[in-house]
Amino acid sequence: MEIIGKSVIRKDAWEKVTGQAKYTSDLQQANPLHVQKVISPYGHALIKKIDVSKAKKAPGVRAVITGGNLPLTGEEIRDRYPIAHDRVRYHGEVVALVVADTLKHAKFAANLIEITYEALPVIQSPTEALNPDAPLLHAQLGQYIKIGEVNPVPGTNIANRSKIRKGDKEKGWKESEVIVEESFSFRPSDHAAMETRCALGCIGKGGKIEITSSSQAPFMIKRLISDYFGVDVGDVVVHTPLVGGAYGGKASVQLELLAYIASKAVGGRLVKVQNSREEDMLTSPCHVGLEATVKLGCTKEGILKVAELLYLWDGGAYSDKATDLSRAGAVDCTGPYHIENVWCDSLCMYTNRPYASPYRGFAHSEVMFVFERTMDCLANKLGMDPLELRYKNSILPGHTTPTQVRLNSSMVGNLPVCIDRLKEIMQWNQGQKIELGAHKIIAKGIACIWKTSTIDTNASSGVILTFNPDGSVNVISGVVEIGTGTKTTLAQIVAEKLKMDIEKVYVQMEVNTQSTPEHWKTVASRGTYMAGRAALKAADDAISQLKELASCVIKAPVEDFEIGGERVYLRDEPTIGLPYKDLAYGYVYPNGNAIGGQIIGRGHFIPRHMTRINDETGTGKPGPEWTVGAMGVEVEFDTREYTYKIIKAVSVIDAGKVLNPKAAKGQVMGAMSMGLAFGGRETFYFDDIGRVVNPQLRTYRPLRYGENPEYICAFVETPQLDAPYGGRGLGEHGLIGMPAALANSLSLAAGVPLNQLPLIPELIWKSVKGER
Repeated sequence: MEIIGKSVIRKDAWEKVTGQAKYTSDLQQANPLHVQKVISPYGHALIKKIDVSKAKKAPGVRAVITGGNLPLTGEEIRDRYPIAHDRVRYHGEVVALVVADTLKHAKFAANLIEITYEALPVIQSPTEALNPDAPLLHAQLGQYIKIGEVNPVPGTNIANRSKIRKGDKEKGWKESEVIVEESFSFRPSDHAAMETRCALGCIGKGGKIEITSSSQAPFMIKRLISDYFGVDVGDVVVHTPLVGGAYGGKASVQLELLAYIASKAVGGRLVKVQNSREEDMLTSPCHVGLEATVKLGCTKEGILKVAELLYLWDGGAYSDKATDLSRAGAVDCTGPYHIENVWCDSLCMYTNRPYASPYRGFAHSEVMFVFERTMDCLANKLGMDPLELRYKNSILPGHTTPTQVRLNSSMVGNLPVCIDRLKEIMQWNQGQKIELGAHKIIAKGIACIWKTSTIDTNASSGVILTFNPDGSVNVISGVVEIGTGTKTTLAQIVAEKLKMDIEKVYVQMEVNTQSTPEHWKTVASRGTYMAGRAALKAADDAISQLKELASCVIKAPVEDFEIGGERVYLRDEPTIGLPYKDLAYGYVYPNGNAIGGQIIGRGHFIPRHMTRINDETGTGKPGPEWTVGAMGVEVEFDTREYTYKIIKAVSVIDAGKVLNPKAAKGQVMGAMSMGLAFGGRETFYFDDIGRVVNPQLRTYRPLRYGENPEYICAFVETPQLDAPYGGRGLGEHGLIGMPAALANSLSLAAGVPLNQLPLIPELIWKSVKGER
């Protein structure tokens, strides 16, 4: 292959490094009105009175909007008003909007709105939410509109219950000679994307709604606005330019609804809703929290026999995508291991915290943290090398997943080879714990990963290829460029298939839902797989048209033609042929006669054999493949100060086929950094009335420049046969094992199990001292 497997410069690189790239907030549209949100200062309260009289009289104000006449929204359960009505359920919930000529005017007026609240008891954790005596956050849960895949429990705070019932757990416990049980917890946190969320909206005189949004899901915005507000789906057009990071947080639909509501209140004028950094952290969807109990049983030789799991997800005040997250956590609940008997209950709980959205890895880094920590505890109890325990229990072709899908090598790759490679890179045989003296210890921790994607069974992707008169090609896809470089990979796939110079393959970065073929959502590491398959089909369609036209011109059977070097030629007589440029817009004979027309290739793709998950047993096929890998973290720990420095982080992932080596490493390294920050730093802190007390980057503290370790990325290649050129998605996977590997290294260094995140020195100190 000429293009696949090469490190190709990103198609959006020049615009980004020169500052010419345009994001949603950069778009210069004529005189937009500005929207300021008024948000709840309480975690849970009744709204007793709202006085907007002063705000309406403030200079520059065009409208003040409160709740009461708006539909319930929510992708899986319609349980949330876009603007709160009667009560607020989390600190940061939108209570009113002010639309004004300038942002300064809007903020001034917003401060004039007087709201009287009556504080209510706050649910601070999923465990509290499960208590029968806990306040009921959604008394109407049984009456909400919902999709079929979600299973709320009316009369409780359970927004969704997913069950996995594989094998016979009682048999598994009888066969188990060694048993461990561990409990875990971590709070919600932020996505901390560089670009804060932003949406613009206007309504034309004919009722045409135009939304421009920093979103991962423009086609979902289109569909949901139509569903919620009863407008024709064809009257909703969504534009999405480049997106400055998302990590799942921009898959939820929130500001887009507010932009539509605000525009409607001012006669359809263009309005702009943009989050400040603090608003992005407080009011928009966050990273889910989790409380879990993991119980494992095995033989004396370390062969796993049974897993019994309880996952309580902190879905926050509203279901949004948290119900889907809890389902994804159940699907891959055991990590990449062969276990014949699995019993898992995965519950999405309503709490008085910001509601959750997807986070890079879609519930998998969370599940791998609790499961891989327990694997280390089991290895410790067995007196076994933790790598050896994982090696002998690795899931292999022929084994079944927790949802009872039988795997083959194309679907699951090769975890034992990943473990071997990790062992070599980390110099495991030199020791897992090394005393340096002067209160310093080197400690190494590892974790294994896997992930499938619980996407909709009818999720689709389309690609259009249009030829230019010079024989170059335009690639048009609904994939959103969120920083992953997926559209560059699509250009590689097209260039490889059409056997042409990638410099002559142009990519349309902006998505316009009226003219761009639909791509379900840019989530779940599905862009390359789904859009890549669609691109291959579109290229085949274009090749067929080129050959048919060449057949007419050269007067030879279509089946005799090949392509290569941007030409269509006879396979047995390569000198006879035509360049793409002579066929791209049809062929013109010397006398002026013309045949054909512009070559336009089209392709679409829907993953095959996907099924819904059975409500009672969890059986079903949720995704097309499971990507596996092994990861490690090496730390230098100070036993006197309880501080640590991360020296090295390693990821070995079975990528199927690495399509663009430098891009792949960049994706994995960025994800590893996020995983270490999630495991070691990032969390929301809440006070006793449910307020987030650290909604600024200064106090939230993600990893800073200079704090990153040495990152080492390695790949194993076991091709996924139904994927474009065998490549698996990699956008999320570097993150998934980092929190667990970090916790395992620090647990070894400190000599105590560290089962809470984030792993700050204070937590380690308290754990060593026996405090909580």
